[in-house]
Amino acid sequence: MVTTQSHWARLLIGTFCPVFVFLFSLGQAVFANENGFLRVETDVFADRDDVPIAHSLTLFSSEVAWDFLDTTTTEQKKSESESDHTKAFNGEIVLHDPTRERILLIDPLRQVKTSIDSIQLERLRVSLSKWVRTSDDKLLCWAGGPHFENGISESDDAIELVGPRVQYRIETTDAPSPEIAGQYRQFADTALLLRALLHPGGIPPFPRLALNKRIASEAKLPTSVTLQIDSRGSLVASGLSSMMQRHLCSVHRIHPALRADDLQRIADAEACMAIAEEVSLAEYTQAEKK
Repeated sequence: MVTTQSHWARLLIGTFCPVFVFLFSLGQAVFANENGFLRVETDVFADRDDVPIAHSLTLFSSEVAWDFLDTTTTEQKKSESESDHTKAFNGEIVLHDPTRERILLIDPLRQVKTSIDSIQLERLRVSLSKWVRTSDDKLLCWAGGPHFENGISESDDAIELVGPRVQYRIETTDAPSPEIAGQYRQFADTALLLRALLHPGGIPPFPRLALNKRIASEAKLPTSVTLQIDSRGSLVASGLSSMMQRHLCSVHRIHPALRADDLQRIADAEACMAIAEEVSLAEYTQAEKK
């Protein structure tokens, strides 16, 4: 089976929580953030390249979060010149619905959907944590937690976590409200566990979950998230090895309101959800990889 572009793009986006830069689009905002609306565009960069390898749009509205994956290549965007149009986000849609304690995956092209409940993700969290703590690999064992405090250092606008062969750095800013910070943390935590369920492998989510909790408790939001991995030795707080195996950076643009085209995008997603056929998670993921 051949892994699809959508499969890899969602995997990379799911690895990161958004980075926030406040932007004000003239005349396009229709709701204010005190009503729980938030718009976040995410770009993921690898190995210090200037061209993003993945892009998504997340819309927080009415206590749910709609996550739209863009599978259009950079070349297609240049030729089509429609990066701000609804059609630019033509991949999978993920609905985070904490009130109903579920996540809904929707494939608009195949017109199928599948749901994952919160209990399933919680069971995964518990079992995965127990398993990685018994690993002979120092990085995996460390990533099982729960004691990350010794590796954390903080400043006014950044937090770092250093472990065996790995370093996380998250730059932060004050959230519009503690409620927004909490809502974003819930979305980010669920996205990390969802990735662990759908795409096993890589660094377990527990270091990021710990950082998410700490940031939200201080009523802050991330403005950048960087992960650096060194396969040849341990990272130290004073500096990184000169040869990095992998460097990933997530950058997000945030606006504390939704635009008119965002509302249309949500309406289109709701219509797609209504007509999509319900299938099992196994059917959904197997068909996707063909």
